[in-house]
Amino acid sequence: MSSPTRLFARGTYGEATRIAALLRKETVGGVLLIIGAAVALVWANTPWADFYEGLRDTVVGPASLHLDLSLGTWAADGLLAIFFFVAGLELKREFVAGDLRDPRKAALPVAAAVGGMAVPAIIYTVINLGSEDGLTGWAIPTATDIAFALAVLAVISTHLPAALRTFLLTLAIVDDLLAITIIAIFYTSSLSLGPLALALVPLALFGFCVQKRIRSWWILLPLAAVTWVLVHESGVHATVAGVLLAFTVPVVRSQAAGGPDAGPGLAEHFEHRIRPISAGIAVPVFAFFSAGVTVGGLSGLGASLTDSVAVGIVAGLVVGKAVGITGATWLVSRFTRAQLDTDLRWPDVVGLSLLAGIGFTVSLLIGELAFGAGSLRDEHVKVGVLTGTLIAALLATAVLKPRDRTYRRIAEAEARDDDGDGIPDVYQEQGRAVDQTSPRETVDEASRRRRATEPEG
Repeated sequence: MSSPTRLFARGTYGEATRIAALLRKETVGGVLLIIGAAVALVWANTPWADFYEGLRDTVVGPASLHLDLSLGTWAADGLLAIFFFVAGLELKREFVAGDLRDPRKAALPVAAAVGGMAVPAIIYTVINLGSEDGLTGWAIPTATDIAFALAVLAVISTHLPAALRTFLLTLAIVDDLLAITIIAIFYTSSLSLGPLALALVPLALFGFCVQKRIRSWWILLPLAAVTWVLVHESGVHATVAGVLLAFTVPVVRSQAAGGPDAGPGLAEHFEHRIRPISAGIAVPVFAFFSAGVTVGGLSGLGASLTDSVAVGIVAGLVVGKAVGITGATWLVSRFTRAQLDTDLRWPDVVGLSLLAGIGFTVSLLIGELAFGAGSLRDEHVKVGVLTGTLIAALLATAVLKPRDRTYRRIAEAEARDDDGDGIPDVYQEQGRAVDQTSPRETVDEASRRRRATEPEG
């Protein structure tokens, strides 16, 4: 009789090392994001608030191309396209060459992401049924901000096991894809088919170049920029261009370049180069231009938080995410008869679900699209997102922190390497380390492949 499937079981060694390196970058980006948001929030509530608003609303760009946009809009439409490009690369890599190419492993984070978006949307909708225009923002509490969540983990010094961190990252990536789909479908007010059709030309050329393994920036960057401009001109939110461009990039090395075992493919190479720009510049700058809201003292804060939009956002992020993700995980275990990994308990899932209630970047973006940047309702959105994120972070800390001793023990076991071969013993005990592209790669082969770090050229 086969052993039952384990939820949140330890992944493969190649995937674990890659995820660990990626999360370190996201954690740094999360800290910068928090700093950018805090500076904006403080600045917007000082006597110099008008200067902040003037800076955010400063218009730059050529009017002939309809690109005479405010700095705040450039941050939302332009810089976040970089963020979604990186998210698209990571999503494609996970499902083409990562551990999640196995449908059984992909089922849990996909189901959790869907549950974690559906339940908050339902809660928000129920709360705003009597609101005249509040229903427009139904998608605001559906997003998870992975960088912010990892920054919270770093602050509370919780040694979350690799499996839970990987799950959180994957959930957030699927979450981002669903969010960009929602933006493209539900927040496109007017659609111009001409520019959208024309956008397929530079997009196809970009795809042709990357499939031919061309990495020259002076070729790819203009094609990406033209694609972005045409998508922006079409009325579809320009961040969609970032995901479309990412999906054209090959994940696995060509046979001419040595095949899958010769080293990272072009998608991983691009991700390595562009993620620091996304995490270190694009997202923090967007947070700076989007988080500045004039609260107006305790009375103003109270007025904002009593608005049904803010109430729906807070309830969606805090209650909806926890119920949606935990409920979806329970349903997966119930109908597949899978069991939690032996070291984990259901409170760990609840704590992780609360952590996923930290919705910032994409939530603020959807709020601007739903109600218009600078509108009164958009100000309430900001207050709701900031309050919901803070409450979710505090509750996640309260649930996860008492389990830190257990997490520390798991982390120490995952890092132990008694034979000194560079591969932790727990992965040796699995009998083999499954590579990100070859499901039958042995531990020794994985060790050799780790040394092949040169990108395909």
